[in-house]
Amino acid sequence: MNLNEFLHMGGYAFYVWTSYGIALLVLVVNIILPARQRTKILANIARKARRARSES
Repeated sequence: MNLNEFLHMGGYAFYVWTSYGIALLVLVVNIILPARQRTKILANIARKARRARSES
């Protein structure tokens, strides 16, 4: 088996590589979105803490 045959996947290359691409996209999104949400939550907590300190 050579590289071209491997990449062609017996005629199913489009479906196989599309599946790999979608899986990779989902994994990347599952890493990025929680990280962004964590940053927003921490900023919100810090803002509330500053507000509480300035009120007291």
